[in-house]
Amino acid sequence: MTNQPLSSAEVTHLAAGLNRVARNLWWTWNQGAQEVFLELSPRGWQTLYHNAVAVLHEVSDSELRARLQDVDLSSKVRKVITDFDAYIQDQGTWGRQHAPSLMARPVAYFSAEFGFHETLPIAAGGLGILAGDHAKSASDLGLGFVGVSLFYREGYFQQAINQDNWQTEFYSQLNPKNLPIEPVLDAKGEPLVCTVKIASAQVMFQVWRVNVGRVPVLLIDANRPENEPMYRDLTQRVYGGDSTTRIMQEMLLGIGGVRLLRALGYQPSTFHMNEGHAAFLTLELAREKMAEGKSFADAIEATKQECIFTTHTPVEAGHDRFNNDLMTFAAGKFQHQLKLSQHELMGLGRVNPEDRNEPFCMTVLALKCSRAANGVSELHGAVSRQMWQCLYPDKKVEEVPIGHVTNGIHLTGWMKGTMRAFWWRKINQGHTAGAPIPSLEREINSNEFWLRTADTNFITDEELWALRYKLRRELIEFARRRLLMQGQRLAHGDFISYDQLLNPNALTIGFARRFATYKRAPLIFQQLEKIVQLAKDRQQPVQFIFAGKAHPRDDEGKRFIQHIIHLSKHSDLKGNLVFIENYDVHVARQMVSGCDIWLNNPRRPLEASGTSGMKALCHGCLNMSIMDGWWREGYDGTNGFSIGDDTHPLDVHEQDARDSENLYKVLTEEVIPCYYNRDANGIPHHWIQKIRRAMVTLVPQFNTWRMVREYTEKYYNTAK
Repeated sequence: MTNQPLSSAEVTHLAAGLNRVARNLWWTWNQGAQEVFLELSPRGWQTLYHNAVAVLHEVSDSELRARLQDVDLSSKVRKVITDFDAYIQDQGTWGRQHAPSLMARPVAYFSAEFGFHETLPIAAGGLGILAGDHAKSASDLGLGFVGVSLFYREGYFQQAINQDNWQTEFYSQLNPKNLPIEPVLDAKGEPLVCTVKIASAQVMFQVWRVNVGRVPVLLIDANRPENEPMYRDLTQRVYGGDSTTRIMQEMLLGIGGVRLLRALGYQPSTFHMNEGHAAFLTLELAREKMAEGKSFADAIEATKQECIFTTHTPVEAGHDRFNNDLMTFAAGKFQHQLKLSQHELMGLGRVNPEDRNEPFCMTVLALKCSRAANGVSELHGAVSRQMWQCLYPDKKVEEVPIGHVTNGIHLTGWMKGTMRAFWWRKINQGHTAGAPIPSLEREINSNEFWLRTADTNFITDEELWALRYKLRRELIEFARRRLLMQGQRLAHGDFISYDQLLNPNALTIGFARRFATYKRAPLIFQQLEKIVQLAKDRQQPVQFIFAGKAHPRDDEGKRFIQHIIHLSKHSDLKGNLVFIENYDVHVARQMVSGCDIWLNNPRRPLEASGTSGMKALCHGCLNMSIMDGWWREGYDGTNGFSIGDDTHPLDVHEQDARDSENLYKVLTEEVIPCYYNRDANGIPHHWIQKIRRAMVTLVPQFNTWRMVREYTEKYYNTAK
């Protein structure tokens, strides 16, 4: 390190490199990069949704050039740029070694939403978050991969709670200039424009590219001046509007997405449909083949060999269905290009093609036109086989061709900075000078690393407990700040002393997810008097932090939110129960890191997989869950807590009653005694042993590095 001033050329090089890093979402899972942007503008980083591009707009070119003369800062920036370039240029990736053919003919991954980071709020929930994590891990592994989705200029709704404790929604415009995205240009340097015939209109769309490490994700944007307002608004909001908007969005995604890839020269080996929203892509692929002279039957058969389908929901309402009139209106012109009658087109989306009363189902179309299909956990695979056996009447349920690949999470993307720094210190512990510097990404995704967490010489119980206290303190202080902001909307008499809310010494239980009714957010409060007694216990207190959004049209879900907020203000749980508004990726990261218990109590078997509890594991937060989704595969009796056993009553009222009893039982008989069983120094050794077991047995398994490898080996590498 030298104190000599940097030359103008050196400063220009560093400034350009930093701008390049800001335009790639790699920084969202790189601690060093985030610390640089934080240092440049601490307030801007906090108030601009941790947005690197917006921070650089906040810092003028003159300021940045001056600041880069600071030796410490320029050294950090230089290292970040070096690390970024090494990552992008790495030729020794898993993908190049194990799936080299995908470099020339990549996987095209279609999803109606991608959840990357709070900076880019274009996802509604777990489906999008899973897609974002899939793309990040495809990048880490060096897989040939391109994502396709829509650019929603108002994103998903922002949540506010009114004085009646009722969820209200508002939207804000996203400005591409302030986002880590860039326009896709044609050979003339103009925005690339493609078209799709929807209803009677030729809908034009432009494209934005999100750089996700080595992976591009392409976002279709219909907000073009040539389009009529109704078509410009197709990409206004995530799942916005009625069925007419939905079918048009899905035509834009599926048909438009294939045309976009062709315009950019992509020849994918596999088209991976993440849920049924993109299933129209199969018909566009068939249309291409018919233009080459194939019959429709042959074109569909050839299309099957290119497509795979992942279903995410065992809930009937989660499968898009469109009636005959709507299909005729929206897809009539496309139907003629396929040289099909309306009855033939409708039959492709029907379980029984001859049933003229059956609507067109996107999931049915996807299943019929794919060479392989899968659910997202072992149980969900079984439920899906039963659910869709009607499509395969000649097969037994267990023979229905729907497998499973259990979901995961992108570990470094979900780790809080405190946690990344902790694990980085541990990885470098005992590092020999001159030896190759270890990679955080590779270490943190290896079985060997997590096996070491069982070793008290690697991490002592005292270290782990100190870390858990630090993370809990950070969550509580975050919650207090957010609740103080929310307090501006509270009615007179509702004021709470925010600095005294929540107790850093109390067992902290978190629940944060979509407020779909089957997830049963208020279940734990069915035995309210008993829960109040637990919360008020001076020796062994319990407290609750909730967050989540209900779909704008889901009044029952909104009532769940209203009920919980009412309890937090007007019951004896006041001060021991809080609800954090406007749940997003940032809130989720705070909660999964700081809570001691992650609560999951869906009505089984409706939780296809669930991933929020996976995000808690690497932070030392334990799961307490119904045996549904991924937890049914992960729980072994030593690495968390099970609410009931691996069965469920068919009657939902009986199931709710039994699960409520089991939830209270496991909380009082297992969780609380284990947490508060301390030695003379206040260390809960048995609790910490469970944390170690969770890290050893669950973290290496339930991550998207494993998941993407599994997709590659099962499905991507089998493409013809």
